[in-house]
Amino acid sequence: MLLANSVLKSRPDTEILLINGVRESGIFHFPKGMDSVTLPTYLKTPAGEYLPHSLGCDLHRLVTLRSSIIYAALQAFRPDVFVVDNVPRGAMSELNNVLPMLAARKTHLILGLRDIIDEPQAVQRQWRKLNNAAAIADYYSDVWIYGDASFYNLPRACAFNNAVSDKVSFMGYLDATQHARQPQSTEPLLTKTSVPYILCTVGGGQDGYRLASTFAQANFPAGFNGILITGTMMPASEYENLQKIAARRDNLRVIRFVPNPLALLREAHSVVAMGGYNTTIEILSLNKRALIIPRVSPRQEQWIRASRLAEINLVSCLHPDRLTTQAITAWLTSSWQPENPRRYMSLNGLFTFSEKMNALLTQKSKTAPSVQCEV
Repeated sequence: MLLANSVLKSRPDTEILLINGVRESGIFHFPKGMDSVTLPTYLKTPAGEYLPHSLGCDLHRLVTLRSSIIYAALQAFRPDVFVVDNVPRGAMSELNNVLPMLAARKTHLILGLRDIIDEPQAVQRQWRKLNNAAAIADYYSDVWIYGDASFYNLPRACAFNNAVSDKVSFMGYLDATQHARQPQSTEPLLTKTSVPYILCTVGGGQDGYRLASTFAQANFPAGFNGILITGTMMPASEYENLQKIAARRDNLRVIRFVPNPLALLREAHSVVAMGGYNTTIEILSLNKRALIIPRVSPRQEQWIRASRLAEINLVSCLHPDRLTTQAITAWLTSSWQPENPRRYMSLNGLFTFSEKMNALLTQKSKTAPSVQCEV
């Protein structure tokens, strides 16, 4: 949505279709020119394997269903530009029948990558297994990395071949302060939280219970409240346990989902979080005082990013093996403050993205240009 809105700001006549697997996407307000198709969802196990989230246990059937929906949507929408997030062939290779169809229609294909995927050897193994380099060489015109090469040079670290590296552009990080305002406001929640508060967020919540429960039992500084967002993927039993913990204290609120967490993040005194890309970039964009306890399996992505950021004093970082209520309490009561991230890295990714997209759509010079984003 952040990327799509940046395009609409500079080019309001664009039509954008978001294809995603986020059930809550229907809650968000889409401006004129943007709409979405929500796919039946996968569940990712702690080992990194995919399973159907709700539709039985037949993974092959779910892959076929998702692939068919994507193919039908693209066949009807006929995008001029198709932006694929993170995985060149799509989750479970569900884009394998889509890519040739789009290439035959001369659709401009772009692969969007986060700054860090995993530790280099794991990336190389995974990309060889999925034959990603061939997909990029055969179908993609560009690889846009939402990061800064001076902080982490993904092609160099992972030894991408020239066929991939020659297509790479570093966009800069995405300034999350540019998120479009959502009608579903968090103002009532902020009104009820008049005293300073500490925000804890654990992403989707599927594997966030340990951090959430540790935070819920930590001692907050005098005069501070805590707000804990569990995420919609946290199992109901774990969410209920957190509510029971909160019921025993008068300075903690537990919430499953907030449409606009950026408003809560903006007003928070401090943040305790897992190290997902979006959360981390929001923290950096707002220059928030943050303690990140990153996921370290099945991928090292979050640990690499958070530990490197900690080395230059942009966040505090705690390895999950050292996570205790005492460790969180000690950090909350410390005087640590972050450096300004904008002194160390580019956060101009949205400007770069919209400029490049505008140039592409101008080149296409069609009556009703459109952008397709797969996220």
